[in-house]
Amino acid sequence: MTLFDVAGRAMSAQLVRMNAAASNLANAGTVAASEQEAYRPLRAVFAQQLDGATGLSTVKVDGVYRSDATPIREHNPDHPLADANGDVWSAPVDENAEMVEMLESSRQYQNVVEAMQTAKQLMLETMRMK
Repeated sequence: MTLFDVAGRAMSAQLVRMNAAASNLANAGTVAASEQEAYRPLRAVFAQQLDGATGLSTVKVDGVYRSDATPIREHNPDHPLADANGDVWSAPVDENAEMVEMLESSRQYQNVVEAMQTAKQLMLETMRMK
């Protein structure tokens, strides 16, 4: 496993994290007719993976899971999806937290790209020094 393999896995994990946050933001404010049908935010879960041959520790996506956050009940009897009580259920998405999640994953992705660029430059300089 090379530095570029480790960096590729890290970038892939951050991309999954960013896509989950983007999906949550896209579904913020959506409503459903029942609590069971309401959108629940996605969360990417990472796990550490140890390469036995090199001893390097990398990251892997253990899965993308739905949050157990409770949808928000809103009384809106005029809404076409309202139930018999006049309630609709909206997605429990915190837009601010999702933006922070997206920005943080984007920064982590950029950091890995910069590390790869630095490694590439060092390799090129080493080759030139021969």
